[in-house]
Amino acid sequence: MAFHHHYLLHLLLLFTYLSSTFSDDDNVMFKLLSSLSPPPSTWSTSQPFCSWKNVNCDKSTNTVTSINLDSLSLSGSLPPEITQLSNLKSLSVQKNKLSGPLPSFSNMSNLAQLFLDDNQFTSIPQDFLLGLPNLVTLSISENGKLSPWEIPLYLTESTNLGSFYGSNASIIGVIPDFFYAFPNLQNLRLSYNNLTGSLPASLGGSEIRNLWLNNQLKGLSGGINVIGSMTQLSQVWLHANTFSGSIPDLSKCESIFDLQLRDNQFTGVVPESVMSLTKLLNITLQNNKLQGPMPEFKDGVKVNLGSTNSFCKDSPGPCDPQVAALLDVAGGFGYPMSLAESWKGNDACKSWSFISCDSAGKDVIVVTLGKRGFSGTISPAFANLTSLRSLLLNGNNLTGTIPERLTTLRNLQVLDVSNNNLFGPIPLFPPSVKFTSTDNLLLGKNISTGGGGSGSEGSGSNSGSPGEGSGSKRRSAAGMIAGVVIAVVLFVLVVLFVSYKCYIKRRHKRFGRVETPEKSNEMVKPSVVPSVVGGSNGVLSELQSQSSGDHSEIPAFENGNVAISIQVLRQVTNNFGEENILGRGGFGVVYKGELHDGTKIAVKRMESGAMGTKGMKEFQAEIEVLTKVRHRHLVALLGSCVNGNERLLVYEYMPQGTLTQHLFEWRELGYEPLSWTQRVMIALDVARGVEYLHSLAQQSFIHRDLKPSNILLGDDIRAKVADFGLVRNAPDGKYSVETRLAGTFGYLAPEYAATGRVTTKVDVYAFGVVLMEIITGRKALDETMPDERSHLVTWFRRVLINKDNVRKAIDSTLNPDDDTYESISKVAELAGHCTAREPFQRPDMGHAVNVLGPLVEQWKPTTHEDDDSYGIDLDMSLPQALQRWQADEGTSRMFDDFSISHSQSSIPSKPSGFADTFNSTDCR
Repeated sequence: MAFHHHYLLHLLLLFTYLSSTFSDDDNVMFKLLSSLSPPPSTWSTSQPFCSWKNVNCDKSTNTVTSINLDSLSLSGSLPPEITQLSNLKSLSVQKNKLSGPLPSFSNMSNLAQLFLDDNQFTSIPQDFLLGLPNLVTLSISENGKLSPWEIPLYLTESTNLGSFYGSNASIIGVIPDFFYAFPNLQNLRLSYNNLTGSLPASLGGSEIRNLWLNNQLKGLSGGINVIGSMTQLSQVWLHANTFSGSIPDLSKCESIFDLQLRDNQFTGVVPESVMSLTKLLNITLQNNKLQGPMPEFKDGVKVNLGSTNSFCKDSPGPCDPQVAALLDVAGGFGYPMSLAESWKGNDACKSWSFISCDSAGKDVIVVTLGKRGFSGTISPAFANLTSLRSLLLNGNNLTGTIPERLTTLRNLQVLDVSNNNLFGPIPLFPPSVKFTSTDNLLLGKNISTGGGGSGSEGSGSNSGSPGEGSGSKRRSAAGMIAGVVIAVVLFVLVVLFVSYKCYIKRRHKRFGRVETPEKSNEMVKPSVVPSVVGGSNGVLSELQSQSSGDHSEIPAFENGNVAISIQVLRQVTNNFGEENILGRGGFGVVYKGELHDGTKIAVKRMESGAMGTKGMKEFQAEIEVLTKVRHRHLVALLGSCVNGNERLLVYEYMPQGTLTQHLFEWRELGYEPLSWTQRVMIALDVARGVEYLHSLAQQSFIHRDLKPSNILLGDDIRAKVADFGLVRNAPDGKYSVETRLAGTFGYLAPEYAATGRVTTKVDVYAFGVVLMEIITGRKALDETMPDERSHLVTWFRRVLINKDNVRKAIDSTLNPDDDTYESISKVAELAGHCTAREPFQRPDMGHAVNVLGPLVEQWKPTTHEDDDSYGIDLDMSLPQALQRWQADEGTSRMFDDFSISHSQSSIPSKPSGFADTFNSTDCR
């Protein structure tokens, strides 16, 4: 009997525990009831909530599983406590008058249906939909009073998402490129918002059937080629945007029945595949600049063509042959708007821009398309203009080859393709053709006759001299001997010059190299500003002396850094003159300044009002980080100024600008393309700088915004990492830091984009993207590329599946020999590992240094000052010299390991799943 009572007591305690556990839903439901007006029918505090109308519960746990308040004319709000309904699977409150801020639904792991549409909600919390793995339907349309918000990247956690309805919901920003995460998504409706940018490449191959992106406030832009690979599409609403280019081939989209393309900037010919869509019922094309034959659709299709298009005739049927040929020509250029607006009608000899005809006004004889800014390729359709005498295509951005068919133009007299980016063999034109091809660096490169293809010289001549082979060999041998002699003489001169410099530097002490060990931690490497005797301390000394007397309004930097007066900065930048602007960033303008001795500095000028809280945090972050780190591959902060609303930072000046300019803008800026040796050296410099931030500095940091525009180059094309406004600490014993998402699309690691949690591996991912850009000469995100190639990482990782494809992906300016190709392949493999989807599969930056180190000529000094004693003052004590060497080189702190137990090794263990080729030892 005693045992029986004891057993009952346990049951009573368990029942009490379960009752208290399940009482949370009770409290939340009563809170929801008190927030709604009028109260829903049968909802009363005197009745159990599971008996309320339209409320379903799990009877075994007495927890709420669904709430349906659809179309009940309710006012009030949703309480934040609703997130405590841990078993809730469906919430429907659509078509009411609910207002106030929306609650967070974060971590409601069972939530599958969320209907919030047709209400008057005012704002959305940052973690609105965070951690909802089972979310299937999200509907938030017709909430026009919401404050502007962006589609959160962490939505990728909701991999079961099937429908996202968000029309007229105050959504801004770009459509994230994250559709690879939603294998079941079929409905995407984002109409009537303020979305901008282009269609993301990850839409291609998705299962989306209904796509509504129409009527954006400013308009989505770019091409829509990605639509052609969305094979499940049924209804497509893209109208009232600023999409441009041509309508793509839709032959794979057999299910489309409704295609709305009106009110955009489409050009080009309507493809036959669009007219052949078997299920098409409705299509609108008005208010574009479409060209070519008027499209003809099958019976039963409702068609609106409008009156603004430029079809060659008012009725279906082929265009005039010359018009058709010129439209094919425009197609090679991507159907530019300038041609769509001027090439109208069915007679190319009637007021067509850039076209001249014979005296009879019948045959096109001159096409003048030079210096029009066209990209794309030269169409073989030029050969269909059989009377053509002169063709000028100079000064554009054309790529590809010169079509062999152009040699069939019997009347051709002048062909100018100079100043483009053409490549491949040069067709053999008759002697009567004046052919000009200068400034096409790759044109004729694969011509290998004995006399050499002059196309590579850009002279425009087609003559080769195969019979001169033996003479060429003799001249080559003589040239080789002469080259060796010259090289030996130059080597002797260099050795003598270096010896002389070393002798001079040992006779004269360097001034201001290290005042105290503490002070030295805040100073930059002297070689940064070689024109100042005494290095960077000389710069700071000059700035300090000029700014003396001004310290009352400007507090000094903490940690020993230098405060500089606004008067000095105005003086050295010519009062922040327009001619001194180096660039513009998110929070201000960067100016070049020049001190009295000719030393150049860079001054970032920001206004606190324009910066806002985020900008002020970045200003403080740069100061806090750069006063704690010093390394030869991190841009040095020389000082700061606070002047009223202005915040100014002073850096060392990097004369060769950014890696972006040298990789992607070298033609416009008149630079020589970077050689592979320069590229791999830059990569190693960056790897060393980031490795120092991660594991070799006294405190670990995560950069968070590593990209080519934040990699600066000196005159020796050696690199330094810049822009530390987004840096975060990575404290010991803490594997990740949760932050507000920041950085740049294309370089964001997947886990960071999804969760906002950062580790050092987000920098490794971004470094891998930079390596891919260095190899390919392509941007991380390139809207000008076809959709399947516009996202560099996705495309390049496909390339790496078959190693034979790597050669085709290499930047065409490199033209690698076998040794160089082997080096590129190793870097390509490293880039693939650095961009692995899972953080644990990526190496540490120390491993990247180990891989890149052997690929660089170790012996080659960058400057004499760098080479001399490794930048160490010969009068330093040994501990001071060791400290300086560690900071400048960023190598393993092996000597510190004896005294600092928590110091991290710079040689990481090989991550699981890594390729066997990653066995290199520390070759730094």
